[in-house]
Amino acid sequence: MAIITISRGSYTKGRETAEKLADKLGYECIGRKVLIEASQEFNIPEIKLIRALHNVPSVLDRFTYGKERYITFIRRRLLESVQKDNVVYHGLAGHFFLQGIPHAFMVRIIADLEHRIREEMRRESISYEKARQILVKDDQERRKWAQHLYGIDTSDPSLYDLVIGIDRLQVDDAVDIIADAVQRPAFQTTGESQAKLDNLVAAARIESELVMSYPGAKCVIKDGTAHCSIKESPSKEDKINAHVQELLRDHTEIDAIQLHVNPVAD
Repeated sequence: MAIITISRGSYTKGRETAEKLADKLGYECIGRKVLIEASQEFNIPEIKLIRALHNVPSVLDRFTYGKERYITFIRRRLLESVQKDNVVYHGLAGHFFLQGIPHAFMVRIIADLEHRIREEMRRESISYEKARQILVKDDQERRKWAQHLYGIDTSDPSLYDLVIGIDRLQVDDAVDIIADAVQRPAFQTTGESQAKLDNLVAAARIESELVMSYPGAKCVIKDGTAHCSIKESPSKEDKINAHVQELLRDHTEIDAIQLHVNPVAD
């Protein structure tokens, strides 16, 4: 059992690969669902979030602490979606949010630019130059929003366990390669790895509650204690601590809350 994330660019057959892989393994396939749920939580129509992927700074910066809150919500939805295991996820930043989870198998599917240009020409009935212009711009924008939101370069191979070039392979070939690789012992779910993911999910839920009152709030759970970090004036620590304890009182998955107030000017 494992979690598989598939990162892809346009015209790399990533979605088709993810769907066929999930069918072969009997896993659930998740894609836009996470974006839709995040849009509901963030109260932005889904179409605006889809467009935001090409112009993230200007869209999210219209909201106070928009970037921080958006990342918090989408991280929570993603982690909750994969917590039950046996999932293939293709979409936003799965490889980023699941770094450090042993049973998460990170895949990147790439294709040669010329291959993608021909596909764009065929689908859109446009010239070579027009197709090339669109794809180059699209690649630049995808890297820009990933860098802006998550501070990562999605083309960095060190983020992935497996990188597959789809040019000479068929989708079924890619599916077979991934399905075989994920059976390796290194990617099997253990009690320890599941506990690590469960802690991540619980921390993400706590952060999504705190961030509404304390933008930039962070949480790490260790040995049953939620270590919550908030940027505020030390003079407000007692008041904030009481508020945080009240906000999180129904979180039965933790035994205690430890508040860390990082000083800012009054």
